[in-house]
Amino acid sequence: MQTSMLSIARDLRSSIDALAADAEGSDLSQEIVDLLVAADLFGVMSPKEVGGSELPVNELLDVFAEVARADGAAGWCLMAGASTVAYFGAYAEEPVVSQLFSNGVPLAAGQFAPNGIGTPDGDGYRINGNYQFGSGMSYADWVGAGFLVLPEEGSDAPATYLFGIVPRDAVDVKGNWNVLGLINTASYDYVMSEVYVPKEGTFLFAAPTRRRGGPIFEVGVIGLTALGHTGFALGVVRRALDELRAIAKTKARMGAGIALKDSERFLYSLGTLESRFQSATAWVRRAFSELERDVHASGKVNPTLCNVVRQATVHITQEGADIVREAYLLAGTTGLRDGALQRCFRDIHAGSQHFFASPASTLDYARDLMAATPDAGVDA
Repeated sequence: MQTSMLSIARDLRSSIDALAADAEGSDLSQEIVDLLVAADLFGVMSPKEVGGSELPVNELLDVFAEVARADGAAGWCLMAGASTVAYFGAYAEEPVVSQLFSNGVPLAAGQFAPNGIGTPDGDGYRINGNYQFGSGMSYADWVGAGFLVLPEEGSDAPATYLFGIVPRDAVDVKGNWNVLGLINTASYDYVMSEVYVPKEGTFLFAAPTRRRGGPIFEVGVIGLTALGHTGFALGVVRRALDELRAIAKTKARMGAGIALKDSERFLYSLGTLESRFQSATAWVRRAFSELERDVHASGKVNPTLCNVVRQATVHITQEGADIVREAYLLAGTTGLRDGALQRCFRDIHAGSQHFFASPASTLDYARDLMAATPDAGVDA
């Protein structure tokens, strides 16, 4: 029987956990990268036509969560790299795609935000820009970058928003990742100066054309990127709650006289935190499943369902950050010290600052709710 990608990811958990603990405060260890590459995990999202696994959405969530459960930084780098290459595998043109995937699924990093300007140059563009959050830059072979192509002078047309990919050695990496959490992601700033990218190595960010892969790629970059952030949050929060239960078996708070596991106050808090996590988990799984079913049935994306998955992602991330904070407080000084729970605390709070955990999605979701609301509270 064929081994599932989730089983493969799960088998790596203890190795990734040990390597992450040893390398805390540095770039993601090459040993972890090698494990993920050998297991073909960077290809879980890429179209099958380019050698990827193209897993269904809930299987993707499971794989991303499993690696993030072992280590938040490893999970973050996996979801960032796997999604970036999947987009180019699905949306970019030949011959760039053949070059990218000539030796298997490549390692990529980069920022989607349009922080550069692309000037037309023959059959491509010259990009100039300053970028941030290049997660995985320490080991990536390719770097993605969002950029704007401005309209001709005097035109009322809007700027064109493209996403392009270039070799890693074409960018200047600044190496200035000094942060509270997700330290090992090496999410460095980088600069592109007159970097050439062929048109075939770009796609329209907001409305890409699906050239390969199944209907799920009709969802586009925003909806599919939410998938990775959800998996990250699921894994980190799951690990934090697991660590709290392990700590509670033997820990007694000063003056309590009993272990946490025997304290009804602690047990009530633990049950409440687990319930909150399970509730948020159920919503994101249902939301992504509905989006997947709809796009497979219709062949096109439903913007309302996209807004639902974006808001479910915001919810699991922000709710997860609060759950982990409560777990950290319940663990007392054990959570203060170096260890998995402290790492979860720092990593989920770093992830909660990302655009995909921002209120922008909440506003779009609420506007959809209002648009669908009848004049009376009960729609007859």
